[in-house]
Amino acid sequence: MPSYIFVSPGSDPGAGLALVDPMLSSSRPTMGTCRPDLRRMVKPGDHIFVISGSRGRSLPQYVIGGMQIDEKLDDQLEALRRVPENALHFDGEQRRGNIIALPDGTQDPRDRHSKFETRIKNYVLGRNPVVLETPKEVEIGRDRSVRILSRLFNVEGERMQQVVGRGRKLSPVQVDLLRYALEDIKREARP
Repeated sequence: MPSYIFVSPGSDPGAGLALVDPMLSSSRPTMGTCRPDLRRMVKPGDHIFVISGSRGRSLPQYVIGGMQIDEKLDDQLEALRRVPENALHFDGEQRRGNIIALPDGTQDPRDRHSKFETRIKNYVLGRNPVVLETPKEVEIGRDRSVRILSRLFNVEGERMQQVVGRGRKLSPVQVDLLRYALEDIKREARP
């Protein structure tokens, strides 16, 4: 089963740039607008992991977290019926929600994604999320993520782009090792 890890260019929750999609920090993680290519390819049982973006900042990128694919819905209209709380909304200026379709099937006018018809297909419902969330978890994640992935892929590199690139497949063994590494960071960060 192919699983994937990819960079979310505008996201760095540890630096105040929310990860909007996938939504990992809930009991029912989901992915609905980002990377339609990956959402099309994954199947139940596969995993998706996401790395923070760089955007020229001096902060090191880190593996934010991941989830196992539980179910794929045909489109966001079905998702809107099943998880209406994930409809696009804003908290002040911060975008929230990963369902950009309105109940009538049109695109929410506040959404700026192109290729709407492609983006709303293959909404992913997940399970078993693992997420680096606390400041200490993020700090350790920033320090170790490149080394963890370098060992995982047997690729030398000091920056995330040298090790992972835009995206990369993970074998089942690599998924288990990455999940264990993230869970180990969470254990170590506990007070």
